[in-house]
Amino acid sequence: MLVTSTVLSFSYAYAKSEKYKPASPQLRKISAKRHASSSLAAQEESLSVSGARRVHGTIVSLGQNRIAEQPPGSNPLKALARLPGIMYQSADAQGVDVWSSQVFMHGFQQQELGMTLDGMPLGEVTYRNYNGLNPITAVSSENVERIDVSQSAGAEEIASTSNLGGSLSYHSVDPKDKLGGTLRQGFGSYGLYHTFARFDSGRLNSSGTKFFVSYMRNDNRYWRGGGENFMQQLNAKLVQPLGRRGKLSVFFDWSDLHNDGYQDLSPEIISKLGQRVSNYYNGKASGYLAAYQAALGNYPAGYNKLSDPADASYYDGATSSSDYFGGAKADINLAHNLTWSTTAYGHGETNQTHWTTPYFPSPNGAPLSELSKQPAIRRFGILSAIHYDVAKNQIGAGVWYENNTYLSPMYAYSMPLVTNGVIEGSVPNGRVWWRSPFAKIYNQNYSTNTMTAFVNDTYKPIKNLALHFGFKSILSTTRVGDGYINQGYYGAGSTITSSESLTSAKAFLPHIGADWRFLKNHELFFDISENMHTYAQSGYHLSNSPFAISQTAFDLGKNSFKPETAWTYAVGYRYTDKLIAASVYAYRTNFNNRLQQITAGSLINPISTVSNVGGVTMNGVDAGLTITPFENFHISNSISYNHATYDQNMSDGGSVYATKGKQVVNYPHFMYNSSMSYTYGAVMAHIDAEYMGSRNYSYVGDVKVPSYWMTNMGIKYKLGAPRGGIIKLPKGVENIELSFDISNLTNTKYISTMGESGNPMSISSGALTTQSLLPGAPRMFFGALRIDF
Repeated sequence: MLVTSTVLSFSYAYAKSEKYKPASPQLRKISAKRHASSSLAAQEESLSVSGARRVHGTIVSLGQNRIAEQPPGSNPLKALARLPGIMYQSADAQGVDVWSSQVFMHGFQQQELGMTLDGMPLGEVTYRNYNGLNPITAVSSENVERIDVSQSAGAEEIASTSNLGGSLSYHSVDPKDKLGGTLRQGFGSYGLYHTFARFDSGRLNSSGTKFFVSYMRNDNRYWRGGGENFMQQLNAKLVQPLGRRGKLSVFFDWSDLHNDGYQDLSPEIISKLGQRVSNYYNGKASGYLAAYQAALGNYPAGYNKLSDPADASYYDGATSSSDYFGGAKADINLAHNLTWSTTAYGHGETNQTHWTTPYFPSPNGAPLSELSKQPAIRRFGILSAIHYDVAKNQIGAGVWYENNTYLSPMYAYSMPLVTNGVIEGSVPNGRVWWRSPFAKIYNQNYSTNTMTAFVNDTYKPIKNLALHFGFKSILSTTRVGDGYINQGYYGAGSTITSSESLTSAKAFLPHIGADWRFLKNHELFFDISENMHTYAQSGYHLSNSPFAISQTAFDLGKNSFKPETAWTYAVGYRYTDKLIAASVYAYRTNFNNRLQQITAGSLINPISTVSNVGGVTMNGVDAGLTITPFENFHISNSISYNHATYDQNMSDGGSVYATKGKQVVNYPHFMYNSSMSYTYGAVMAHIDAEYMGSRNYSYVGDVKVPSYWMTNMGIKYKLGAPRGGIIKLPKGVENIELSFDISNLTNTKYISTMGESGNPMSISSGALTTQSLLPGAPRMFFGALRIDF
């Protein structure tokens, strides 16, 4: 079991109604008999919070009730932002725009967190994921039972090679024992429609066979520009009990996503033209005609004020993605207190991400063309672990193997000519699958084999003290080949990395901790862990991957490339009773060999380098307080302070930049969250406020994104609730619920996502004109009707 602590900062409105379940992988194999006889376990069950099943060690488990407080169809990661130390940003109110979705935990960006679904790895969560898929395309939000959050790098069992800063373990709901289902229909601003339907078979026979099948569809227009978002998803799960021997479960996911991306803005664009600047696409001929004229040098009013009007707006920037993902898991009781768990999984993804370029004309004479990055993923893997409880020890050991093939080409497609103001053909739509390119721009094919293993032991010398020791081993080799670069596009002499390989290997990544409940309701803890991040992969010049650069740059940097590693030290205290829940969590992280993408130039053809920027030292503290003055009324407050600075100055393009001692980019020094909720009979209402401190946009800190306040509110009404319901529910209907939400209640103008296209060094290197900022969504209204059968 993990034996450190994280901060408890939100109310426990649903605590009494939620059944306790183990949250962490290390805890899930401890026998129910031993828990029932343990006073420590009894205390753990009392530490439930609103929608979070419990808090113990580094684990906070955020449940479906808390996720369902968000507007219909929202990304579950939005709910996690209530936890101290976690920052979530997105350009849309639902958080379903995959380009702008961004999560940080204690200064670590999402690429440095581990994520799984039912134990199956979701890979490194990035746009154009190279070894997995975004959680929202893996499981519908209504099918998420809980998310286990470990704010420590020491979760050695998790199937991840990127969990430097913690991990997020998604768990899907099991099919219900009773025949039934759920219907949820949501509506909202900018033409939002969210539909979800799930059918539960109930127990089909005496052995307990049961399954569910669900369908989700989400449609909406973008609040900035003429873009649209469409996503549909199918989930299915089968559970087959094996009597006393264990159970077998199978999960399947299919997702189909098509959306237009929000255009990235620069500080200059925002200051001169405002936050509503967007791409030209509007689904009509007028949008394409405006882009066509811009490619000829005839820009809309005001664009000539900009240093780079050609890149302020493109015709479109769209994403189409199709995923098939699933696996089968067997949990077997081999003997008394001895269990074996094995999961086999597979994943395939096809992807097209489009940008229109005014710099590469079509063969038919049109002054622009459509660039399409078309990555594809084919991966298979297996996880197997054994757990044995003996005497005062809980021992675990296991392995994970994955083979991943990642293809990363980019093509160019012709755009239609315009003759006498008339488009010769149909209006182009970036959200459909494109065929028949006229040129290949670049190509790289990656092959990665990953093997990890772990051993751990939790020893309880006395009932209220747990000592944990474990370690993880990682061996991962990535080979890149079939390199091709179009010198007609990039220029004579251009090269791309090919026929190269890098290996990340670490035999001993330790995790040590202790958890002491020295008095009733009091807990002390500490945690020490080391972890490693294997080398990333991506398309050319698209990330901090050491492969996504020219062959020349790779040859120069090969000897300096090292896998990112981090040592994290944490200590804290927690107190919990019916009136007050309070906690303090302090941590220090030494982050070594940080690989960073340094960006200049345009979005279409960035001038990007990948540099080992050395170390980053993080010191931080979280504190939380929840007060429950009377039943069903909760007031929660939390603060987070993070001092994360670069250890060295950085060099780029022959210049040395004074980054030593500067706060890391994209993450604030200070965050504050406050919430108040009240449940009275059939009505539940909540209001939440968030303060986000200023964030560095440039590495030297001479360009910052300002701080802001954000407020959201919501109310739910259960029509057939035992107390306060206004109708008697029809036979067979278990629940009818109406909800209404307002996001960004005060209509704050702010910058949400930043650094999505990399970060600039300083004003002198072009920080004011670098387009890597996305404004947040304005005030929006949402409503939903939910019926459970």
